Amino acid sequence: MAGFRGLAGVGVPGGRANVGRMSAIGPSDVARVAALARLVFSQEEAEAMARDLEQIMGHVRSLDDLDTTGVPPTAHGFELATPLRPDHPAKPLDPELAVSNAPERQGTAFLVPKVLEEEG
Repeated sequence: MAGFRGLAGVGVPGGRANVGRMSAIGPSDVARVAALARLVFSQEEAEAMARDLEQIMGHVRSLDDLDTTGVPPTAHGFELATPLRPDHPAKPLDPELAVSNAPERQGTAFLVPKVLEEEG
């Protein structure tokens, strides 16, 4: 997006971030990003997308008014329980059972079509 000057000073401990300003997002910016993402927008769609993105950026810019002095950086607004289960070893699957429904096999190995050409 045109006009972005970087994130100098982001993460300054105990202080406010010094984030560079972006210029307005226009249809040409939308068209460039759409081309990179291999998307096709009509001129009207690009203009509507630019208006929507500019409105979103306006909401993000309103966060500049908040005093974040002494607020530590966070990934979440509240503590999350670790969603991991304990790692206990289990009995492995029987190799014969694992390949029992395979269309092609060689012993206890799956046979699959070759997808790479052999080198010289």
